[in-house]
Amino acid sequence: MAEDIPFERDDVAVPGRVEQLSPLIRRILCDNPGPFTFKGTVTYVVGSGRVAIIDPGPDDPRHVAAVLEAVKGETVEAILVTHTHRDHSPATAAVKAATGAPVYAEGPHRAARALNLGETNALDASGDKDFRPDVVLKDGDVVSGTGWTMEAVFTPGHTANHMAFALREEETLFSGDHVMAWSTSIVAPPDGSMGDYMASLDKLRARGETLFWPGHGGPVREPAKFMRALSHHRKLREAAILKRLAMGDRSIPEIVAAIYEGLDPRLKSAAGLSVFAHLEDLVGKGLATSDGAPSLSGAFRPA
Repeated sequence: MAEDIPFERDDVAVPGRVEQLSPLIRRILCDNPGPFTFKGTVTYVVGSGRVAIIDPGPDDPRHVAAVLEAVKGETVEAILVTHTHRDHSPATAAVKAATGAPVYAEGPHRAARALNLGETNALDASGDKDFRPDVVLKDGDVVSGTGWTMEAVFTPGHTANHMAFALREEETLFSGDHVMAWSTSIVAPPDGSMGDYMASLDKLRARGETLFWPGHGGPVREPAKFMRALSHHRKLREAAILKRLAMGDRSIPEIVAAIYEGLDPRLKSAAGLSVFAHLEDLVGKGLATSDGAPSLSGAFRPA
């Protein structure tokens, strides 16, 4: 089903190397490849001489050293963080200590909703619960420096505190993990919310940026077209889940086995969480029912 999305997976970034992407944007790739990070987390540097750093990355001394070397001799005016997963925010403390720059983000790590009775958070370990910004951003807030202006665009869904940043001077957007050229974003309750994700996708589709720089992989070159495909993909997935419920499937493992053909075994748990996110949203919209509060181990039926 993901074949309906025009993915691009041929990015040639090299870990630790500083690449000039545009007059205002440089990137440094962290050497943390994996099934959820692609070739690694991308840290961006915006500006020249007096700069901003976006997403310092994981707690990796080699990457921190590469980022600090990239801005050697420059003044870091701001550190911006898209969200608080451990592949994006833990290095913030080290970069702040070395540069003295203030940290801007939507807020600390939090879940999109409270845990239901007896529920555990399958992705609890992936959250950076030590992170605290110096400046809390709201949707539409502006962070500016010498030669650059960044608008905060609140995009919950992947996490409850996900924030994208629009660089006005270049009509581009740093999309974090919300929109990526190489893969769909993981949406997993209770940290994430499918309803929030879809609403945030519609919000970005209504904007005018012509290029996205994501937290993993290469650029999204035609974001309007790409996001239409993402939205269509999620709606097809929702329809497939409703069809499986109508055919008698009741559990998430049954649905995953039926609709994810040829799935990489490493992604089986992520697929289950994605189906869970859809089912939770369908229950909320009155299109499905569950025995008690929706849960990963629960039973679901068509409404």
